[in-house]
Amino acid sequence: MESGAAVETVEAIDASVSALAAFVRRATGNAVPGTDGVALTGDPDSAGVDPLRDQADAHLDGLAELAKVEAQLAALKVQLVAGYAKVEKALASPAESPQDRTVREMAVTSEIACVLTISERAASALLCDALELTTVRPLTLSALQAGALSWQHARIMVDETANLDPAGAAALEAHFLDPDAPEGARGIPAGELVPCRFRTKVRTWRERHHPVSIEKRHARSTADRRVEYAPDRDGMAWFSAYLPADQAAGIWDRTTGAARAMQGPDEARTLTQLRADVTSAWLLTAGLEQLPSAIPDAAGEGAADGRFPGRDSAGLLPAGGVPSPLAQVLVTVPVLSLLGVTEEPAMLDGYGPIPPSMARALVADGATSFRRVLIDPRDGAPLEIGRTSYRIPKPLRQWLRLRDAKCTFPSCNNHSLDNEADHLLAWARGGPTGISNLAQPCPKHHRLKHNSAWTPTAASAKDPPGWTSPTGRYYPSEQPDWEPPHLPPQIQSMLKALDPGVPEHPRVPGTTDLAESSAPPETAPGTAREAA
Repeated sequence: MESGAAVETVEAIDASVSALAAFVRRATGNAVPGTDGVALTGDPDSAGVDPLRDQADAHLDGLAELAKVEAQLAALKVQLVAGYAKVEKALASPAESPQDRTVREMAVTSEIACVLTISERAASALLCDALELTTVRPLTLSALQAGALSWQHARIMVDETANLDPAGAAALEAHFLDPDAPEGARGIPAGELVPCRFRTKVRTWRERHHPVSIEKRHARSTADRRVEYAPDRDGMAWFSAYLPADQAAGIWDRTTGAARAMQGPDEARTLTQLRADVTSAWLLTAGLEQLPSAIPDAAGEGAADGRFPGRDSAGLLPAGGVPSPLAQVLVTVPVLSLLGVTEEPAMLDGYGPIPPSMARALVADGATSFRRVLIDPRDGAPLEIGRTSYRIPKPLRQWLRLRDAKCTFPSCNNHSLDNEADHLLAWARGGPTGISNLAQPCPKHHRLKHNSAWTPTAASAKDPPGWTSPTGRYYPSEQPDWEPPHLPPQIQSMLKALDPGVPEHPRVPGTTDLAESSAPPETAPGTAREAA
């Protein structure tokens, strides 16, 4: 390891442990007045302080400091593991053969496994991660050492930079962890995102900037599509499918829409159970006799003729290949990619980047329930939502779904399809039905909002609301990580010739600012309802 790196980590841990000890003393009522953040008796600062509230705050502050210590301990473990491997390599004589080198690596791995009482497979993975972090991921290791990232976040960064060239991996790391990066990630710091959301953001950026075209990678992966079956305990089994993203998203959204239509006061099954039952009915039978006469789409609007859209009178899918999925799914497409001028990925709601050919096919093949969303070439922000699909959903609800993408609660990953529009300030209390007064919490966090002191904060047309906890702690929202499309050189030259003062990320002629676009108005009665 680098000289002094582990010593610096130990010193940081020592400082954090001292702070943690002070919080623990406050939390247990053993704090010493004048120290540990507790005022002396009679001190004006102690007036009006609720001892129980102070203890409750100390418990939470202690948990936050403990998370920091855990990250720092993980950094120290990484440094010690990598350091041991490097010292052993220096001690050993040159390997006489590849077999000899392999045996020496196995010996090092086995020693680490025995010392930590873990399996050799786990020790091998830890050693690989440690060598990666200490050699080529300096920003990640520094953030881990400072307690700004958890070990899970660091593992995600190592995993998602695998198979990228050095320049691409360094750019990905800098985008999320370098505060001075020219086009850094928007919104809250990476370490304040729950790991699953951090992985989603990192993977999205990786897909956009991967050196190999997403078209080529998708074509290669499509050959691996399959359905799998695995028996489990208690008379149950797992049934899963590996499919192209548009098909999988369409299936998921349609089953969710059908399951939600079956919910009611006389239905005891949960939404999760109903999804499973709907899927079984569709796969094992024609399915129609098992479900309501009108199957709604994901927006809750039923088919007027009582049949599945796209099916014949017998309820069967047309022959000739896999049909375009029928579900209310948003597809965010760079306009030049839609026209075939560039090959930038599109964004599929609830999934992430998809090949532009897939997005163009969804539009060209008449998948009318896929809504195309044009974006601003300057910063990637949405410009307007298409209004030509069959059974048009209300524009305000679609804009809300595009802005939030999921439940807005900090630790929740519930997809937008399961959520309902909700007024931040209730309609009965004068709250308008506009985009800045709406959010789409999942049912669980919707109940939390109405039955506890958890309170969502203000939103805007571009940013979802954050949340304030009962203790007064503020948790900011996760903002979309938009970025401008890449214009072909010939278009940049054309725009430069038309306007010498064109900005770095120029506007394509005919586009409009977000404020001038067809974004829903701030007051639009009847376009959204507050969920009960």
